[in-house]
Amino acid sequence: DSSHGGICCRAGKEGLSLPLFCVPAVPVLFKQALENTDMEEGKSISLRCELTKADATVVWKKGETMLQASAKYEMKQKGTVAELVIHNAEPEDA
Repeated sequence: DSSHGGICCRAGKEGLSLPLFCVPAVPVLFKQALENTDMEEGKSISLRCELTKADATVVWKKGETMLQASAKYEMKQKGTVAELVIHNAEPEDA
């Protein structure tokens, strides 16, 4: 059962059932959080953060709205570094 967010296994010999042991997943934390960044209207701006686990799933949000990759928003991730590039920045992107 992987509903606990960990790795589980059942050990035992044929005809002998042993308890199910689960090892909890290590939570992904920020090694370097987002920092406030000045922007110049009409230019591209890059926001980046670093995580404690490589290739972890990253979701970018503005308020409660999840951002989707588009001509405006470019999401990159390499190892533990996640980056959001906002193209043609506008005051509404603050």
